Amino acid sequence: MTNLNSTAPHVHAPLTMDDLTDWGAIDNMIEGQSHTFGKLLHKGSRGESECGLWVCTPGKWECHVTRDEFCHFLEGRCTYVHESGDVIEIMPDTAAFFPKDWKGTCTVHETIKKVYMIR
Repeated sequence: MTNLNSTAPHVHAPLTMDDLTDWGAIDNMIEGQSHTFGKLLHKGSRGESECGLWVCTPGKWECHVTRDEFCHFLEGRCTYVHESGDVIEIMPDTAAFFPKDWKGTCTVHETIKKVYMIR
């Protein structure tokens, strides 16, 4: 159940959501052809913040985080490698914070689903 018109937009059972919007292909691919889908829960009136549900299919791409982002990964498996060489292995029930200007690569091994908050 999704209630986006509430004073506090919310989603019950995000793992079972199937009414996602096609958000298109990742445009800076290194390998494969990752495609994204999602559901926007909230976007600030001036675009200063955003939260929602994001799904991405397998592939590898260059990643540049342009604003602080907190993620809670619900399913799937991927690897983030920072340009410094720091490796972050993502699996179901992993929470991660990516600060503004984090740069590296993301390799999605199994389709991932996450809830996120960008500020």
